[in-house]
Amino acid sequence: MEYRKLGETDLAVSAITFGAWAAGGWMWGGTERQGAIEAIRASYDLGVTSIDTAPIYGQGTSEEIVGEAIKGISRDKVQILTKYGMRWDSTQGDFGFKSQDNDGNPIDVYKYAGKESIMKECEDSLRRLGTDYIDLYQIHWPDKTTPIEETMEAVLRLIEQGKVRQAGVSNYNVEQMKRAESVLSLASNQVPFSMINRGIEDELVPYCIAHKKSILAYSPMERGLLTGKIKPGHQFAPGDHRAGYRFFKEANIAKTDTLLNALKPLADSKQATLSQLVIRWTIERPGITVALVGARNAEQAIQNAKAIDVKLSADEIAFINAQFESVVFE
Repeated sequence: MEYRKLGETDLAVSAITFGAWAAGGWMWGGTERQGAIEAIRASYDLGVTSIDTAPIYGQGTSEEIVGEAIKGISRDKVQILTKYGMRWDSTQGDFGFKSQDNDGNPIDVYKYAGKESIMKECEDSLRRLGTDYIDLYQIHWPDKTTPIEETMEAVLRLIEQGKVRQAGVSNYNVEQMKRAESVLSLASNQVPFSMINRGIEDELVPYCIAHKKSILAYSPMERGLLTGKIKPGHQFAPGDHRAGYRFFKEANIAKTDTLLNALKPLADSKQATLSQLVIRWTIERPGITVALVGARNAEQAIQNAKAIDVKLSADEIAFINAQFESVVFE
């Protein structure tokens, strides 16, 4: 495994980090708890020491699974990345959307990052994770009802108390990052990025490179689409959010399938899967520090971790880039 420092901090994380959204089941058609625990442990055995989770993932379920999975592992051997600022148990802040919990009960999700709320969320996360500190604490989404400065001052207090090591943000634009940095030093920004979803390369990536901030790329597999396993006509399980996600429109699935067919001979030549090729390409992109990759079972987790063994030459990267630069998605 390769390990990379986040920004200018002393916090090193695995270049392939376990993304625990799907492990929590929420919006993914439920979870198989034991399978998720085994996936995290299998990843760790192959050097994936960093795990990214959030309270909203399964309304606490994902964090509980992470906490159970790391029991027995020396705390300084794993890096826990979690978030705050999405509440399903409160109506404060900016209404986000209606959803359902894993049992099918309706919930309303609010984006809220007021000081007292953050303090409560941190204590709840520490309890579920079974730890006394969080390595990277990230606001999940911007909250337009709370000044960014208030939010970051709360995180600064948590750092001073030793409950948080480093501060990060997620889904922030450049201006929001600048406001946050007026209060404390950010280690990173977690944002969506994949071969077919590269909007951050216009402004955010150049800013982060210039200011030495790390980028944690989430959904690098575009929620499973870039595995090559999802073909036109695919039927999703009830509760799976991907059924309504734009890249899973029939036309976009077909375009992605064509792209992946062009890349498959390269993957085959390296005795790698398409997923492994995509993961390796992602962490080779300028400005990208980490690829967050999820797994529902140990087999998937092992395949993801082994992507680190794939080596790409400059010519091969150029070939991959050329395949999708002309593709336009609806």
